[in-house]
Amino acid sequence: MKPAFPNDRYGYVPITRFTDFRWPNGARLALFVCLGIEDYTPDSGQTENLIAGTPAPDWVNRSWRDYGNRVGAFRLIDRLAEFGIRPAVLLNTAVYDTAPDLIAHARAAGAEMIGHGLTNSHSLAGMAPAEEAAYVGAVADRIEAEEGRRPGGWSSMWLAHTPTTLASLRGAGYRYLLDLHLDDRPVWLKAGDDRILALPYGLELNDSSTVIGRNASAADFEWMIVDAFDEMRAASAQQPLVMSIVIHSFISGQPFRLRALTRALEHIAGAGDAVWLATPAEIAAVIEEDPRRAP
Repeated sequence: MKPAFPNDRYGYVPITRFTDFRWPNGARLALFVCLGIEDYTPDSGQTENLIAGTPAPDWVNRSWRDYGNRVGAFRLIDRLAEFGIRPAVLLNTAVYDTAPDLIAHARAAGAEMIGHGLTNSHSLAGMAPAEEAAYVGAVADRIEAEEGRRPGGWSSMWLAHTPTTLASLRGAGYRYLLDLHLDDRPVWLKAGDDRILALPYGLELNDSSTVIGRNASAADFEWMIVDAFDEMRAASAQQPLVMSIVIHSFISGQPFRLRALTRALEHIAGAGDAVWLATPAEIAAVIEEDPRRAP
C-alpha cells in the first residue's frame, strides 16, 4: 500500500551505503555549531517564552530574550572561539538594526550568517508561493548587502515549511538547508526542478527543543552532547559523518547553562584532529566538490 502522503523530497539510502572519503583535515567526523541570534516583534506573532501565559505587555519574556542579544550571544561567541569554533549564526535580519554591535562581534569571530527570516515572530507556514519566494529572497538580499556575499544556508523560523519552500530557497540562491535530521550525513533534497543539500541539524541537540521544550537541565544537555559526540566519533571510524549542536543566545547564554556547555566543548576539544570543527559552508563545499559524497 502506498503511503497517503508520499515522500517526494528524498529517497531511501541506508547508512550501510556510502561513499568513502575524509574531511579536509583527515578526520571522519565533521562538527558545526549553530547559534540562534534572533529578534521578536513585541506582543505579536510567535515567541519563545520562558514563562507561559504572561499577559501583554510581556516585559518578562521579552527581557529574557533580549538578554541574549545584550549579553548571552557575546559570551557564547567568545567561548566558542576559545575552542576554535566559528558558529553558524541563524540570523533574523532585523538584528542588523536592533543589535548592530552583536553582528559586528559575530562577524569578527568568523561566523557564517545563515538566513533565518526577518524576525522570529514570523513563520513560512501558510505563505503563498510568491509571498514565500519574496520573503526568503529579501532575507538573502539583506545579508548580501551587509556581508558582501549571498548566504549559502537557510534555517526556517520554527522549522516551518510549505510545499514550495525548497524550490523558493533554490530560487533565491540558497544551496543548503539546516532544518532536518534524517541522516548523519548530508542528503540531497529535491527542490522543484533542482536540488538543495540538507545538512544534519541538531533537532534534539538543541537547547530550544530540549531545555525549553522538554525541561532538560543544563547538565542533561551537557551529557547529551558528550554522549552523542562519543557515539558519533566511534561510528565515524567506518565512514564520514556530520554532527551539529544548536544553541540560542538567550538560552545557552545564561551563565549556568554556559558553564555546562563549556564542559561539553572541553570534551569535544579533547578529541583534537579526530574531529573537523567546520562551518556549514565548508561542509557543503566538500559535498559540492563531488556530489556523489551525499546520498
